[in-house]
Parts: sequence; C-alpha cells; structure tokens
Amino acid sequence: MNIDALFCDGTSNYVIPPEPKKNEKIRLRFRTAKDDVDQVFLLVGEQFYEMEKKETRGTFDYYEMEWQLGEKEFHYGFQVSKGGEVKYFNRCGVSGNREEFYSFMITPGFSTPDWAKGAVMYQIFVDRFYNGDRTNDVETGEYAYIGEHSVRVEDWSKYPAFMGVREFYGGDLKGVLEKIDYLQELGVEAVYFNPLFVSPSNHKYDIQDYDFIDPHYGVIVEDGGEVLTDGCLDNSQATKYQIRTTNRKNLEASNAFFAELVQEFHRRGIKVIIDGVFNHCGSFNKWLDRERIYEKQEGYGKGAYVSADSDYHSFFRFFKEEWPYNHNYDGWWGHDTLPKLNYEGSEELQKYILNIAKKWVSPPYNVDGWRLDVAADLGYSNEFNHEFWKKFRTAVKEANPKALILAEHYGDPREWLQGDEWDTVMNYDAFMEPLTWFFTGMEKHSDERRQDLWGNADHFVSVMNHHMAAMQTPSLQVAMNELSNHDHSRFLTRTNHIVGRVQNLGYKAAREGINSAVMRSAVVMQMTWVGAPTIYYGDEAGVCGFTDPDNRRTYPWGQEDKELLQFHKDMIRIHKEESVLRCGSLKMLFWDENVLAYSRFTQEQQIVVIINNSKKLKEITVPVWMAELPMKGKMDRLLYTYEQGYTMEPDYVLIDQGEVVLNMGRHSAIVLCSR
Repeated sequence: MNIDALFCDGTSNYVIPPEPKKNEKIRLRFRTAKDDVDQVFLLVGEQFYEMEKKETRGTFDYYEMEWQLGEKEFHYGFQVSKGGEVKYFNRCGVSGNREEFYSFMITPGFSTPDWAKGAVMYQIFVDRFYNGDRTNDVETGEYAYIGEHSVRVEDWSKYPAFMGVREFYGGDLKGVLEKIDYLQELGVEAVYFNPLFVSPSNHKYDIQDYDFIDPHYGVIVEDGGEVLTDGCLDNSQATKYQIRTTNRKNLEASNAFFAELVQEFHRRGIKVIIDGVFNHCGSFNKWLDRERIYEKQEGYGKGAYVSADSDYHSFFRFFKEEWPYNHNYDGWWGHDTLPKLNYEGSEELQKYILNIAKKWVSPPYNVDGWRLDVAADLGYSNEFNHEFWKKFRTAVKEANPKALILAEHYGDPREWLQGDEWDTVMNYDAFMEPLTWFFTGMEKHSDERRQDLWGNADHFVSVMNHHMAAMQTPSLQVAMNELSNHDHSRFLTRTNHIVGRVQNLGYKAAREGINSAVMRSAVVMQMTWVGAPTIYYGDEAGVCGFTDPDNRRTYPWGQEDKELLQFHKDMIRIHKEESVLRCGSLKMLFWDENVLAYSRFTQEQQIVVIINNSKKLKEITVPVWMAELPMKGKMDRLLYTYEQGYTMEPDYVLIDQGEVVLNMGRHSAIVLCSR
C-alpha cells in the first residue's frame, strides 16, 4: 500500500460543504493511490461504513460517502485495507492503530468568517506606531501611576525604559489614519489593535472605562486643569488627567473619531479587530476608583473602593469586608493595579460586559472582531468560563454575524473550540513556538536556547500535527499566525541566539548577530501556512527587541530595513494572489534535519514550499506528486530567498518522476507554483 498517497482533511475538497449547517447532508472524500487499495471504510464510533470509489484523477483514486449530520458534533476517521495490510487515517495522518484522540471532527452550524480565512493581519501597539496629533499627548507629570508620574517621551527613537509602563511616545489613532496608505500598500487586510479604551498605562491592559476610546488616542476637545508636579492623585484636586479622561465631550469625540477611522478602514477593504481585556480591569477603573478620579465627577456612581454602598461592590472580590478596603481585593497575579473582575458574584457585571461585546461590533463602530485577553482565566472556574463565553458568542454573533472571536490562549484549546465559544486562538502552540524552535532554537521570550530543537524537523512536524489536530479546519484557517507580538521578543532578535532580557543584556544586544535570511525564511512559512499571517508592527521594517517592554520599540519611520520591508510586500502579494494559500489543503512532502518541504493544494492549483534552514548548501529531492502534481512537468518559481537577499526573477523547476530536485543555498526558501 502506498501510504504516502493516503490523504484527507477538512477543506472543501474533502468535506462538501466544508462548513455544513445543522441537519445537513454532506459528502466525505478520501484519497488513495490509483488502483492501490481494496477497501476504504469510514469509521464512526464502533461502526464501519464502506466508501465507494467515485473518481480517478491522475495517479489518485477518490472515495466518497454521503453522511447525514444531526445537531451534535460528528467524529470520524478512516480505515484502508489492501490484502492483509490495514492502515488508519486521522488528523495526524497515517497510523497503524485507530487513535480516537485525533479523529476528524465537524460541528454542524459552526463556521468562521470568510473574510478572516487566510487574512493578512497587522497588529498595532498604538502608542508606538505614529503620533498624528500632539494635542492629545500624555504630558509629563499629568498624573501618577504605580508611585511615579507619567512621562512624555520627546525622542521617538528612544528605547523603552525597563519599567516603562508610564512612558508615552504619543502614538494615536490619528497617526494610524495618517499611515493608512502605508498599511494598504503593505497589503494588510485586517488591523488588530492592542487595547484602545481609557487607561492610565501605555499598554492599556488595565482598563479604566470600557465604554470609551481613550482621548489620548482619540480627541481632546476640552483640556483644562493643572499638571501635577508632586504627590499622587487625590480626591481634592481636579487634574488634567481627570478632565481629559472623564469629560463626556472628550470621550464622545474620541468614540466618534474611532467610528470614522473604522469606516475609512472599511472603505479600503480592511477589517478592524479590537482587544477585549475582560479578565481584569485597572485600579483607575470607574467601578473601583481606587485613585478617586470619579468620586466627585458628575454622572458617575461611587466606586467600590470609595464607598461600602457602591453599586459596583459585587464587581470585585474583597478579602475582608471591614471598611476601609485599602488594597484588600483580588488582583490579577497579585497586582493591585489589575483588580480581577468577579463575574460569578455579579449578574450585573456579566450583563455589562456582554453589552460592551455587542456595542463595539454594532453601529456606529462596526468593529469586525474581538481579541480576548487571557480568555480561559476569565472567571474562577472552568465551568463558569465555558458558560460565559457561550453567552459572549451569542451576543456578538447576533449583533454582527461576521465578527471574529479570537482568544489568547496557551495550551490545548480544543475544549474552547467546539463551535459554540471562540472562533479561534492566537496560534502559539501550532505556529509561533514550533517555528521559533525550528528556525532559531530559541524560546519565544528569548529566555532559553535549545540546540536539540534548532533545525529539528521531526520535532517540528510531530508538534505541528499534534497541536493542529486540536482545531477544526474553520478555526485553523483563521488562526492568528504571528512571529512576534507585544508579549514576546521580536523574531529578528531571536535569530541572534542570545539568551536573556534587555535589563541584563542592554538594548544594542537585540540587534547583534541577527540573521535577516532566517527571518525571510520564517516569513515565507508565515505567508504560506494555514491561517491568518499576522505581522507585529515594525517586524516588516526590521525592528528588534527582547521581550516586554523592549519588544514595544517605536516604528522606525524613515529608518526602515527597506529590503525586509519590500520582501514582506512581495510575500504578502503572493499570499493574496494565490487563493490556494487561504483555504487549500496542507501536506508535508519531505523533512530532514534543517529541511522542510510542504504543499498547499487544491484540485486546481498547487504551491510547494521548500526551506533549507542550515548553514550548508543542500541538494533536496521533494516528492511533489503527493500534492497532486503530474509525474512530469514543471513548476514556476515565484520567489527564492537566500543568505545574501532574494529574487523574484521568473524561473522554473522540472518535475521528473513526480519529484523536483533543487540545490538550496544556506538559510534559503523557495516558493513554487503549478501553472
């Protein structure tokens, strides 16, 4: 039996339709080598159903069977027999045993937005992207946060301070609007914003008011007040920060500006995803009001920290009920600046957040999706979390059926991706981590170096198979595939193999010994793998940096790595022009030490990607016939990146006996396409 010919996945070539409704009849297909097997069985539970050979195309036979779905999830696998030989096929491929854990799964009625399948996304940490409006900048001494005053950074190129949470460079939404042409020229199809709501920090994961865009990112209509120069905020002095962030005119003007921004993105065919930080808020939050910003402001109720009779008392978990509360409440990871929200203790809190979920995906804002921060930790029990996210999905999808629900999650996500909670995840386990280990041998924070995983193709393939099997196809096709983000070191810095953090190594170490060729190879994989390739702002321009806060350096306008930037544009264009890269099947064709070869394919088109991550020239033979290419023919070269640069000069490679043979340079990657 030719086991390399056996194939099936959840794409539209093998599940028809690929996202079926409840109680819909579907067709399931399975591929074998031509005239090679005796029988193919569909395995459902303990039952075996023989499939019928329906088509022969090229060197393959295709078996089919109709199946009537119900309303519950449908699990299945395959058994293939030839003579006395029996093989099984599951999400991880061919196996000698039936492995139920890796069964295929279809959830009737579950679909993910078509616009997000393979969408090129771009993550913006707003304060560090571009300053378009200096009148809304946070000023030095405007307020105090964690014991020290805010600082306005005048030098855009300055490195972030080691404890830089109160440093502000002035990036804002006006700046994003002014650079929208750049994003469009880059080829971006969706923008993901780190938190935008009112907050005292530059990262804004300590939200002060979920109902409004921060005026420091939006519009300040009324300024007023004096800048503090000594001490912390108290309830007797109206500061500039109070006026700026609680004044209704500023808040409403900022929301209106954001609505206009989203409208302009939509006019250009670009979607918008915003960050939902619902596990915890900030000590400045209007419901707690520990800093007593809202206490005497008109239109706001008493915060739970200010009054024992606060309407928001149940929004938080206090360890003692004696008044005053002081810092006696549950904080996320023990941080008193990040009070954890007490969902189980407050129906009102649940209703409020569900209304927020609907508000921002509805007119006039019309946001296209939520990214959910630390989503699996929302409540105090797994049972509650599942219950809440089901309600969240219902609320969001009723308001905007095409909205994407994307969760931050580390570890196995399968229990959350059953079709009734999240759409997908930030793809750490099935993308960022395996790629980082293979290409650089580095942990994603640059905290560890593993020589045994650097270039280890066996590890890469087995780990990717395992973790990708945790997601249904609709979730995989919209998974956020990042090389870097705001929580981890920049990928380009990882290519230097230096272990540590900026506090110990210094800023310049982040750029020492970097390898742009390795970065380009990783980008090739990012733009050709299953999912939504997501660029962390500045990665395309060569920004370096160790983990937080060094990974939040400013975008280097006018100082970009022009070759790397053009390379991103070219790879994005290939990704967008070749439709097979959005929803086509994925199959590993060959792997060896430091070498990976895989294909994205449909009946109509085949893309083959070959990567040599070693320091040596290698002759590599790849069996492209497994990607349904002819035994003889040729493939066009779309792009070749190597140690000294890259080329898009037209060229081709010959297919002979179903194989292509290439000499691949050091740290190189090639993208081939059937025509």
